[in-house]
Amino acid sequence: MSAAEGPLVVGVDSSTQSTKVLVVDAATGRVVASGQAPHTVSTGEGRESDPRQWWDALRTALHRCGDAAREASAVSVGGQQHGLVTLDAHGDPVRPALLWNDVRSAPQARRLVAELGGPEAWARRTGSVPGASFTVTKWAWLAEHEPEAARAVASVRLPHDYLTERLTGEGTTDRGDASGTGWWASATEAYDEEVLGRIGLDPALLPRVVRPGEVAGTVRDIHGLPFSKGTLVAPGTGDNAAAALGLGLLPGTPVLSLGTSGTVYAVSEHRPADPSGTVAGFADARGDWLPLACTLNCTLAVDRIAALLGVDREAVEPGTGVTLLPYLDGERTPDLPNASGLLHGLRHDTTAGQLLQAAYDGAVHALLGALDLVLDQDADRTAPLVLIGGGARGTAWQQTVRRLSGRPVRIPEAGELVALGAAAQAAGLLTGEDPAAVARRWRTADGPVLDPVERDETTLTRISGVLSDAAPLLERGAREH
Repeated sequence: MSAAEGPLVVGVDSSTQSTKVLVVDAATGRVVASGQAPHTVSTGEGRESDPRQWWDALRTALHRCGDAAREASAVSVGGQQHGLVTLDAHGDPVRPALLWNDVRSAPQARRLVAELGGPEAWARRTGSVPGASFTVTKWAWLAEHEPEAARAVASVRLPHDYLTERLTGEGTTDRGDASGTGWWASATEAYDEEVLGRIGLDPALLPRVVRPGEVAGTVRDIHGLPFSKGTLVAPGTGDNAAAALGLGLLPGTPVLSLGTSGTVYAVSEHRPADPSGTVAGFADARGDWLPLACTLNCTLAVDRIAALLGVDREAVEPGTGVTLLPYLDGERTPDLPNASGLLHGLRHDTTAGQLLQAAYDGAVHALLGALDLVLDQDADRTAPLVLIGGGARGTAWQQTVRRLSGRPVRIPEAGELVALGAAAQAAGLLTGEDPAAVARRWRTADGPVLDPVERDETTLTRISGVLSDAAPLLERGAREH
């Protein structure tokens, strides 16, 4: 490893299935070391993980970075959003964390929306209409279904909060991740005591919301970590806000992220409040806003279809009218938390490759349908879509997004943008810079731009029609589930 030009910082991405760590030169953005370790998610009735796995994975990933991590001056953690981490008085998990894609709290979501004034009231208050992904609904589910566990809880955290607290010994969060709970009011940028009272959650159990640019703490003396005691710890944030930092996003630039979940978002200077619930009015990690729409079914769902068909994920063929809605884990956009996948238009001459392409089309259709709601009215609708996430490297994903959007597509060459964003946040502590400006200085968004192709209106119209016709069936199935 050659000598660094500036101090070293560590960025962490604790995602649904693994933890990734980057050691980055704060002056140049050069990644000098990296490490990764997996963790598991239950596949039973819900989606849960033991938070202690995340900590073990973080330690393993850090040690795989070698001596570079020991030289770091600051660290920041980006983590999967919405997860409900419940800890006892000793800081140990009361039960496994309920993850963002656990949809068992759909009934509680519907009840909370109705009890607190309806969708418009929630949008004005918190910026979002909570669905089954939101933490507020998960606590309501826990209190109803596991009251003994709820009574044993001494602190409530989000996944990135949990790891940050293990580093510092202090309970903190940030506005970006807090805005995805449903109990942080975007209108006041504070915890909403009426919402907390409705679900029976004492605000004293929640972490302090650290301001952008504030130091969350320092690394305490914990055995098994490669950091020096006193290493600065940044506030951290949720994964989407961290990726926005990692791209150095300016307001109005649209991002389409293809991962376990699919998301579309853009930085905005205006506080969002979509009463339809399609757009979540998240805060970003800097002081602006990050309106975002999310689907539960993206790369994993399409990969599952490919596996069922026994074909490679790239083995797509042009479609001939078949439609596949790949709602294998229920769906958030549209709001059908207990729906299942739906296939329409199957013929004797339909091929496996056409079915696979239909799965790609169904996944991308849901994301593009929310894009106009995410963007401000004066945003440039012809600007390139920034395509990120694991799927962004796949040719089939790239071509499907181009064909269904009719827009140019930029593919940043930098990988691990959540960890890079966390590293930029850590670097900002040292330099006093806006973390997004740090990332722009690092040129993290540089990459090829694929030219636009004619928008496939026929396919878009067909999928919209099938979804509209099938909505009563999907909703009935959700109620019966």
